Amino acid sequence: MDKWQALQSFWSRFGKTYDESTVEDNPTFPYITYEAAGDSIGSQTILRASVWDRSRSWKTVTDITEEISKTITMGGITIPFESGIIWIKRSTPFAQRLTDEDDSIRRININVEVEFISAD
Repeated sequence: MDKWQALQSFWSRFGKTYDESTVEDNPTFPYITYEAAGDSIGSQTILRASVWDRSRSWKTVTDITEEISKTITMGGITIPFESGIIWIKRSTPFAQRLTDEDDSIRRININVEVEFISAD
């Protein structure tokens, strides 16, 4: 598994997931979109993900966000890939509710700090 697949694997454990540049037309809710980026050792990158649902309630997106938060923990989580690991940590603010032009959409934006511990 390469670093791109490792990112997909991490976010996919929380439900239907898309790299934000490849969301299908009319996706089934709830789902997660995430920024995909790669780097090498010595640099940290802030990446965003969003949890989406079509609902009048915040419950589903909040529950998924809480599951993500518990998985990352305060010290972060490492995801192995073929030539290293990805260290994912919470960034600030970790989670933030956002509005949408469609008032039936609920969205929480998640910020993570990602370090690719790899020579490539």
